[in-house]
Amino acid sequence: MTGSATPEPRLRRSVAATVVGNFVEYFDWLAYGLFAPLFAAQFFPAADPVTSLLGAFAVFAAGMLFRPLGGVLFGRLADRRGRRPALLLSIALMAAGSTLIGIAPTYEQIGVFAALLLLLARAAQGLSSGGEWPAAVTYLMEMAAENRKCFYGGLFSMTASAGAFLAALLGGGLSDLLGPAAMTEWGWRVPFLLGGVFGVVLLLARNRLAETAVFEREVRPRPARGSFRKVLVEYRRQVLLVVLFVAGLTTVIGTWSTVVPAIGHRIAPPGTMFWAVVVVNLISMATMPFLGRLADRVGERRFLTAVTLVFLVAGPFAYLGMTPDLAVLTAAYGSGVLYMGCVTAVMPKMLAAVFPPEVRGLGIGLPHGLTTAILGGLTPSVATYLDGRGLSGWYIAGVMATVLLGWLAAVVAVRRPAAAPPGSSAPAPRRREPAGLAG
Repeated sequence: MTGSATPEPRLRRSVAATVVGNFVEYFDWLAYGLFAPLFAAQFFPAADPVTSLLGAFAVFAAGMLFRPLGGVLFGRLADRRGRRPALLLSIALMAAGSTLIGIAPTYEQIGVFAALLLLLARAAQGLSSGGEWPAAVTYLMEMAAENRKCFYGGLFSMTASAGAFLAALLGGGLSDLLGPAAMTEWGWRVPFLLGGVFGVVLLLARNRLAETAVFEREVRPRPARGSFRKVLVEYRRQVLLVVLFVAGLTTVIGTWSTVVPAIGHRIAPPGTMFWAVVVVNLISMATMPFLGRLADRVGERRFLTAVTLVFLVAGPFAYLGMTPDLAVLTAAYGSGVLYMGCVTAVMPKMLAAVFPPEVRGLGIGLPHGLTTAILGGLTPSVATYLDGRGLSGWYIAGVMATVLLGWLAAVVAVRRPAAAPPGSSAPAPRRREPAGLAG
């Protein structure tokens, strides 16, 4: 894949091996949020279930703090050594972290070391997720033709929904099959062990990936590739725009991937929230590729503006109006998932265009990892704390304000792209190229 269009069968295999990493990440992410109420007391025993849950979410947040380090390490690796090595190492860490959660002893067995092992596993997953998405975005956008970039972004959304779908389906099925007692005792371990298996299979598939033509042609010859100075000094405006844009999506992901399912578990009969998540993600899987194609046709700015305006109205109503009814929970959860999927469809194209190829991995990975660590990690704990004090309205107002700010940053990035410093290879308007050469 260095000088001609990528053969279609190889392109399909490369796309599949790249976007499926998003499936594994979201499977692990949602599995933690869905099953945390079941295993929290085994690692953080307390008289009050909310206190135990806060402990589990605190580990979730601590693990997220490793995302910026992952974004830096894997982003720099992607720029210095290639997109392929970053993709291989990230999925290996992801599999290791998931497996460790699945086999970790409980507090009753080894005391406080149980919580430390859980934290270690989340740290590995945090490093992995901090580098996985930016590396995958960079790889895929450098392969995609200009008129299919949002479609490929839609595949990211589809695989994220597939991961959430399988995690929820597994949770609902295990709940019905095993019952509450067995689920609390050992059933919650199954999805994490399965996540480890998924990671190993994907690692084998990615081992056959070829490097992108853009890296071989435009990045490898440059001695300053992966430069911190270039990112933080010459592209500081772009870094700020990425932080703001990612912040809007991250608060929604943190809320609708962990907080909304936790609330559903608390207010609804056992297993109900699992099935709401199953239905929503099944619909999302079927629609996201088509929405990605729509974004390619109408333009990412118009598409993002439309879905943001709808969500600013529907999101607060859905979050504050949750009841134990399955249909209501499905609509509430679905409002956030649809928004997340639509933004994810256009975000890869927008972020990849912000930085030139020689700092693209680090340029995306650093601000993306930092923002998701701070907001994504703290969101579940902040929401749980405020909800317990009757301040849910203030919380969701803050989420919507962040969404609006992120949309404004995205509009600025699209309408007023930053000028590249002299001598850089920042993206510029170019003729359409065959798949495998567009970057």
